[in-house]
Formats: sequence, structure tokens, C-alpha cells
Amino acid sequence: MAAISRRVFLKAGGGVAASVAIGVPALTQAATSSAEGRVNLPYPMNAITKAEKLQVNTPVPFSYPDAASPCVLIKMGTPVPGGVGPERDIVAYSTLCTHMGCPVTYDPGPRLFKCPCHFSIFDPEHVGQMVSGQATENLPGIVLEYNPDDDSVSAVAVEGLIYGRQSNLL
Repeated sequence: MAAISRRVFLKAGGGVAASVAIGVPALTQAATSSAEGRVNLPYPMNAITKAEKLQVNTPVPFSYPDAASPCVLIKMGTPVPGGVGPERDIVAYSTLCTHMGCPVTYDPGPRLFKCPCHFSIFDPEHVGQMVSGQATENLPGIVLEYNPDDDSVSAVAVEGLIYGRQSNLL
């Protein structure tokens, strides 16, 4: 068996790399889709409730952007960052903890989301900010839209990544 010199090995490797690189644009071009160049995926608009039906500090469960994504909408009673509605006090969040995906619950006493698995705490009055615990990210916020014509509150997008997903839209 003849030994291959370093020079021959590098020449052969370079030739293989060049031939692969020539074929890659054709493969890439064939794999493009209608979403090429999009930064934001198209979220659905889902009506949740009417603002007049909401009670202060009482969570309203819903799912968004799909049935496998539990969320909660809350009328805080005072204006909050990102709030919508006549008083700018309605917010919504995913209820999957950003640490390991355990379902968080809203505690109306201290007005906080609490994770029973590893004791992370999130503040809905401050854009779902992580207050303490194992989590390192805020709860994903559900972007809401308020329509004064019919008093409806709708979910239109998600800010942040829902736990366990590479994309919020499946």
C-alpha cells in the first residue's frame, strides 16, 4: 500500500469540496418555499373574549397559536406595559414555564405566575418578567389586539419562544 503525501491528500480533498459546492446552489434553489425571506411567520388572529366580560384579576384560559399551547388572559385592573383594552390593562401569557415546560398557575393574591415544579415566579404586570427560580427567561407574551368597535380582544402573535419548540408555529 502506497503512502499518500499530504499534498496529494489536500488536492483531492479540495477537488471534492469544490464539486460539492457547485452542486449546493441547485439543491438550495430547489428547497425554497413561498416563505423565503420572511422574518416573521404568519400568526393566526384568534378572538378570545369581549373586554366587558373580563373581571379584574381573574384569569381566562385559552390556547394560542394552537391547541397544544395553553395560555391565560388577565385583566390586571391598572395600566401595564403591553396592555390592551380601554384601560390598557389586559395581558396574556403562555402558561408553560420557560425552565422545563411545567404548567404555571396564576396566583391572584400576589398577582404572580408560579411554577410548582421548580418554583420559578413570573410577573404579569412587568411583561412576564422572571422574578425568581430556575427559569432564565420571561414567560412568552401573547400579543393582543383590542377592537373598540365590537369590544373584542384577540391574540395575534407570540413574543418569545414557547417552551419545547423551535418555532411557535407548528
